[in-house]
Amino acid sequence: MRGVLWSCLVLFLALAPLAARAEGRLVDFEVASKRFDGAKVGVSPVRKVTAYLPDGYGAGTRRYPVVYFLPNLFDGHRAIFERDGAKAALDRAIAAGTVPPLILVSADFSTPAGSSFYATSPVTGDWTGFLAKDLVDAVDGRFRTLPRAEARGLLGDRMGGYGAIRTAMVAPGVFGSVYALHPVGTGVGLQTMNSRPNFERLARARSLDDLGDDGFSRVFLGMYQAFLPNPDKPPFYVDLPASGHGETLATDPVLTAKLQNAFLLDRLLLVHAAELKRLRGLMFDWGRFDGNADHVVSNRAFAGLLEELGVPNEAEEYRGWWGERHWTQGGRVETRALPFFARTLAFD
Repeated sequence: MRGVLWSCLVLFLALAPLAARAEGRLVDFEVASKRFDGAKVGVSPVRKVTAYLPDGYGAGTRRYPVVYFLPNLFDGHRAIFERDGAKAALDRAIAAGTVPPLILVSADFSTPAGSSFYATSPVTGDWTGFLAKDLVDAVDGRFRTLPRAEARGLLGDRMGGYGAIRTAMVAPGVFGSVYALHPVGTGVGLQTMNSRPNFERLARARSLDDLGDDGFSRVFLGMYQAFLPNPDKPPFYVDLPASGHGETLATDPVLTAKLQNAFLLDRLLLVHAAELKRLRGLMFDWGRFDGNADHVVSNRAFAGLLEELGVPNEAEEYRGWWGERHWTQGGRVETRALPFFARTLAFD
């Protein structure tokens, strides 16, 4: 009898590590969309997507909420998995009970200039419609989801955080909760936007290659394609809100105001506060030591404006900086974002 008990104990100890290492799996697929037909800069209508499915998804009939992840500027849809360890972070959090099992979806929102800014434009296409309708429908049709707003979350990193809050404003009733990691574009900062790109270089350029490694000019070109589009003005199909560079900089106040009103979240909030009030949860954070103080100042002001307009929210300034990874063990996704979704999403 003692030998039988000993054998059972050895077998249990051998299998225990396997049970502790329960892992989800990644599924790659594509979503074809007509939202980009006619886009002037040649955006592909077939967008690549990666979905994280939790351990146990393959067995049973359980349905799961979905968190849609929106990447930062120049990040691909698989960057959080291949570079940042998102799969391991989700496995750890679910195994520890930090969050119940859920599906996470990351899609490609890039354009030739770098980012779609999660907006709708005749130059780059209807990215709001792609996210809120086409991608959601494709995920609900492919996986066992809970196909309702209270079971859908938006999680975005930096420019993706901007996109998460923006989408909740302009496409209400699709997503139930939003967490933005260090969002940008929440409002005017300390330095004027027009002082960053090189407008002389933008005016001379005939292709993206002509901008070389001028990162600011490429980023702001993408912004202008989203918010100052001009389909009749090749090669970039934008109206530039300024000319010159440095001491010769001359700003067009009409175009600058148009850009700010279309892009900045504090301007949109004045129109869309009611949509954010419908959310089950809204949370965002920012690192105090961001080298670009604009992000710190504007996020503080945006948090205050949310309070002024009566929009329930959680806002946190932490001891961090621009560029740090949030999917690390003990990082902000595990300690803040996933517990937030555990509280605010509807689970089966």
